[in-house]
Amino acid sequence: MTTAHSFTRHDITFPSGDSTCAGWLYLPTGVTSPPVVILGHGLGATREMRLDAFAERFAQAGIAAVAFTYRHFGDSGGHPRQLLSIKRQLADWDAALACVKARPDVDRSRIAVWGSSFGGGHAITVASRHPELRAAVSQCPFTDGLASALALGPVASLKMTPVLARDMAARVRGKAPAMVPIASAPGSPALMNAPDALPGYQALQPPGTTFRNEVAARVIPTIAAYRPGRAAKKVAMPILFCVSNTDSVTPPAQTLRYARTAPRGEIKRYDAGHFDFYTGETFEALVRDQIEFLTRQLHPAPVSTP
Repeated sequence: MTTAHSFTRHDITFPSGDSTCAGWLYLPTGVTSPPVVILGHGLGATREMRLDAFAERFAQAGIAAVAFTYRHFGDSGGHPRQLLSIKRQLADWDAALACVKARPDVDRSRIAVWGSSFGGGHAITVASRHPELRAAVSQCPFTDGLASALALGPVASLKMTPVLARDMAARVRGKAPAMVPIASAPGSPALMNAPDALPGYQALQPPGTTFRNEVAARVIPTIAAYRPGRAAKKVAMPILFCVSNTDSVTPPAQTLRYARTAPRGEIKRYDAGHFDFYTGETFEALVRDQIEFLTRQLHPAPVSTP
């Protein structure tokens, strides 16, 4: 009978920019110098929102994992709070990589990145900039801001114009940011208002979660202009794209077009919604496929078979 590796979880922090990111390090027990995968989440989400579930499974497969929360969110540092900056989040990924490369308890030559949703877009960008990585996983990725804005709908987008103007003014005056919801009911102004968006976020929150359903509105124009899928063609290492066929937030047609440009890309498709990826049978299918891919690319120590 095959058994999974046991593992230990350690609280870590690492410097990024003018502050710090908080994270968890998962180490498979009894494995010397395991490969490691770094996990980052989506819009405004913190690592407590099911990144731990994926990281635990990777550790059981003999792969160390670092799940981190971006600056300005959760228990990471950074002010003002709830500031979603693409530039800063990408810097946080670079800082997480630097942290892993400085650790003596993992194999610094076998590193992968794993991102989901908005973090799935970041994983493409980071992989395109770090050819030393062994592999990347991009799950239900945000690949094209314009496509996502069109999915949101022009009426909902226009409803956010006044709060965007208020936040821009607050930024100039050094005042507290004006906030916009991350997820809300259909027709309401938010970064995501698909029918499954608000219940999807709520389903990911454990008791006592640090998640706040709002971000500074100034991010709106930068999200619309962010098109990380364009970097897929520059990703030199194997990259696995896990795509929802019915994704209401990150339209799958555009994602698949980008994924097919990755020189060593692999694509897995699932008949499940964007927010179904984190729980239940869909999670089980995803994590199986991801472990198979990461094991193939990172060659972790085999699990014992009593």
